[in-house]
Amino acid sequence: METVHVTKYSGETEEYDESKLRKSLSSAGASPAIIDEIAESIGNQLHEGISTQKIYKEAFRQLRAESQKTAGRYKLKEAIFELGPTGFPFEKFVSKLLSNYGFETQTGVIVKGDCVNHEVDVIAHKENEYLLVECKFHNRKENRCNVKVPLYIQSRFLDVKKNWTSQPGHKNKSHTAWVVTNTRFTSDAETYGKCIGLKLLSWDYPKNDGIKDLIGRMNLHPITCLSSLNKQEKSQLLEKEIIFCRQISEDKSLLQKSGINQRKINSIHKEAVEICNHRE
Repeated sequence: METVHVTKYSGETEEYDESKLRKSLSSAGASPAIIDEIAESIGNQLHEGISTQKIYKEAFRQLRAESQKTAGRYKLKEAIFELGPTGFPFEKFVSKLLSNYGFETQTGVIVKGDCVNHEVDVIAHKENEYLLVECKFHNRKENRCNVKVPLYIQSRFLDVKKNWTSQPGHKNKSHTAWVVTNTRFTSDAETYGKCIGLKLLSWDYPKNDGIKDLIGRMNLHPITCLSSLNKQEKSQLLEKEIIFCRQISEDKSLLQKSGINQRKINSIHKEAVEICNHRE
């Protein structure tokens, strides 16, 4: 096949790599036959400079025609962006993610530092482990967290940690700062995080342990994955702190309590169950 360059969301161009499309479709649970069909169709539509966004939309359209379940899992990255635009639902998402790892969590907490008070997005603790978590939500894919972000968070954390460790019984407990973003970190930010022991979590960092990996491992797909929900209905559910498809699959009554149209409840519940029942 003749070499074709695609235009990424950032405006940068790169050579089209069909294996990336195949891998993303496979991760969503598409069958080999469907993957072959979509890959061939996309290949026939390629032209120099075609946007990756157009390729994604076309692949999603074809996948949705075959299976809402698979399409829902395929749009995971876009679904995380739908937790915006304010970032508050993303904080709730991160909080719930940590709670599924056994942490007790609080969001939007004012924490006393040694020098000043700090508003912290998420505080989490489990036994002797305490986490201070800052969430950086971006509405655009090309926005990355540069090294200034972990530098700033580290300075706040040290102020809080100094106060925490002065409290009775806290001196020998573990205290860690996290920075979580729905996009990516620059290489300098990652290097700095490693150097000082700051936990960085992004869409695909750390490798094989990023947000997309945790979601798949814990079966915690956000409700924004559901194509049977419209934008208003997603907002209704998020306001009620119904963040994950698993919540709906386990308790259909949550939909009715959240004011979702009664005629749509069964189809929404069915899609949630199908997404949650898929295994990598």
